[in-house]
Amino acid sequence: MSQHKVVLLLGSNLGDRKKNLETAIKKLEDSGNQILKISEFLTSEPVEFASSNIFCNIALIIFTDLSPIKLLEQIKSIEAEMGRVNDSKISGGYTDRVIDIDIVTFNWLNFSSERLEIPHRKHIFEREFSKILLKDFI
Repeated sequence: MSQHKVVLLLGSNLGDRKKNLETAIKKLEDSGNQILKISEFLTSEPVEFASSNIFCNIALIIFTDLSPIKLLEQIKSIEAEMGRVNDSKISGGYTDRVIDIDIVTFNWLNFSSERLEIPHRKHIFEREFSKILLKDFI
């Protein structure tokens, strides 16, 4: 199997935010992905929705054997295991969340489906917190 280099962004604004991120990273690793690099934690205001809960964010570079869709399925499973109930793609809007894991790049692939767009253009080009986290990653 070939290894794919993937950049992920993780965020949490409910509960013990740093612990949530650490738990998600462990679950990604336990699921067969190799963690290559982890950014520093960064706090940020919610983007595209109103909330008084501040986010804690982190960026990762991983190696995975999975396809983009299989990785997305794994990520959605981890989010559900950790208690995330609302998916913004399904609900049509953003809400507070225990964990959010986004695929930002996948081997520099350009991919678009109903459920997934790679690269994640909002993180690369629009969101300031993302640009800070990703400056040494992409």
